[in-house]
Amino acid sequence: MLVPTFYMLQVYGRVMASGSLTTLAMLTLIMTGLLITLASLEWVRSRIMIRVSTRLDVLLSRQVYKASFKRALESGGMDASAQSLNDLTGLRQFLSGNGLFAFFDAPWLPIYIAVMFAFHPWFGWVATGSALLLLLLALINEKLTGPVLAQANKEHIGATLYTTKNLRNAEVIESMGMLETLMDRWGRRQRSVLLLQSLASDRAALVSTLSRSFRLLVQSLVLGLGAYLAVDHQVGAGMVFAGAVLLGRALAPIDLIIGGWKGFIAARSQYKRLNDILDKQQAQPERLSLPAPQGHVQVENLIVAAPGSKTPIIKNISFSVPAGCVVGIIGPSASGKSTLARALMGVWAPQQGVVRLDGADISAWDKQELGPHVGYLPQDIELFEGSVAENIARFAEVDSAKVIQAARTAGVHEMILLLPDGYDTIIGSEGVMLSGGQRQRIGLARALYGNPRLIILDEPNSNLDEVGDRALAAAIQQLKQTGATLFVITHRTNIVSQLDRLMVMRAGVISLYGPRDHVLAELNAQQPPVQKPAMPAPVGASVTSVETSKGNGNDPYDAQPSN
Repeated sequence: MLVPTFYMLQVYGRVMASGSLTTLAMLTLIMTGLLITLASLEWVRSRIMIRVSTRLDVLLSRQVYKASFKRALESGGMDASAQSLNDLTGLRQFLSGNGLFAFFDAPWLPIYIAVMFAFHPWFGWVATGSALLLLLLALINEKLTGPVLAQANKEHIGATLYTTKNLRNAEVIESMGMLETLMDRWGRRQRSVLLLQSLASDRAALVSTLSRSFRLLVQSLVLGLGAYLAVDHQVGAGMVFAGAVLLGRALAPIDLIIGGWKGFIAARSQYKRLNDILDKQQAQPERLSLPAPQGHVQVENLIVAAPGSKTPIIKNISFSVPAGCVVGIIGPSASGKSTLARALMGVWAPQQGVVRLDGADISAWDKQELGPHVGYLPQDIELFEGSVAENIARFAEVDSAKVIQAARTAGVHEMILLLPDGYDTIIGSEGVMLSGGQRQRIGLARALYGNPRLIILDEPNSNLDEVGDRALAAAIQQLKQTGATLFVITHRTNIVSQLDRLMVMRAGVISLYGPRDHVLAELNAQQPPVQKPAMPAPVGASVTSVETSKGNGNDPYDAQPSN
């Protein structure tokens, strides 16, 4: 880095005084070789940083992905975003970019200043004062722009997440004319981001302009100072120009740091967010492999709240289900049925109590090992980018026989064959858009893939037509024959005949549970008599008939809990 300065000194000091072209040629060759070496080292440095940043991404990407997934799971989907992966990408780009090299060059500043002192003490003091002033400007830049940029980044993340959620519900927004209203709300967020970013950019531009202008001014003043010292015979003519060049080289890293401070602030925020999310990711202990489950489920004193809430939804319930049993769960809305389903699958951790599968706490099972033995159909069915076969096979290696078997059991095989490419039909944004009923039936096939031992179906017939209902009833009948344990959450009564047991939930507790016929009899007994309005009596009649009925039990959700 000092090569141009010393080359200039030698040219003015030796070549100009001696007039030796041989000396000039040798100095030029040496200078050229050293600069080529410098360029090679900088190229190697760039390659090293690119590989370091790539290695960082390789090492952390899976951990960050898992941590993001866990955060989304723990927040009930409220904090579902790829921001952490975007942060990792931004940090990798900063490490492989030119902005970081200014920090590598900054430690050379004391060496440059020492050489300036060797030229002349006045040169050294000017360089020291200039460096201190630029460092002060860098500190001012941090104070003026750091908090504003951090707030702008936070607002930008919120606006992006808000937009993503809106785009997921584009059909609802369009059908009910909500676009303009929601766009106005997004616009207010976006204006806040732009205002903060503009404020930070204005401040950074002011400091950067002052820094650059000051550096040019000081370089010019050093030329004047050098000329004065040369006239006074305190330095040679070569030091006049060499001092100016060296000072510019010394102050350039600080100037670059100030100019790239916005990128540094962003990288620092990204590092902090990544550090926070990875610190919360606890290392999973090695779990002992358990034998394949048979499907015996036991729930003990279970209390469950939604992620981020302390208010229980499930309130201290206990029950047991033997392997191979089909249990229907009914009850009014918001009674805790879907929450119970999530707890049974181990998706939501309980506040208290335990869910046991074959005697082992459901949380003690390794999810990768347990996954093939369980099936889950949530209320909101999401199919992923890929083929129908890949979705049914849960994006593991596609076993054609198992895929077709699951589709046949779910009664969806013929429907899939009618798709453009059958099982190879691509679904999602790049492919075929399926109806709600089609998604639900393919989701059912995915839940049944591999003959799992524990299956939970949450409103499996909410989007089905009559054909789909018949296919669902047939699927439940086949599953009973395989000995799988099945929980079916439903509001419809057309599959009640397929159930072995029935559970009625109200306000987070079990009001009735037992054999199907016994529970239905209890529900019928609890319904109050319904008095039909009396018909006008014919003229001359002396008695008005009144009939009562106890109902047929088809609408059990209004029944009161038994004592």
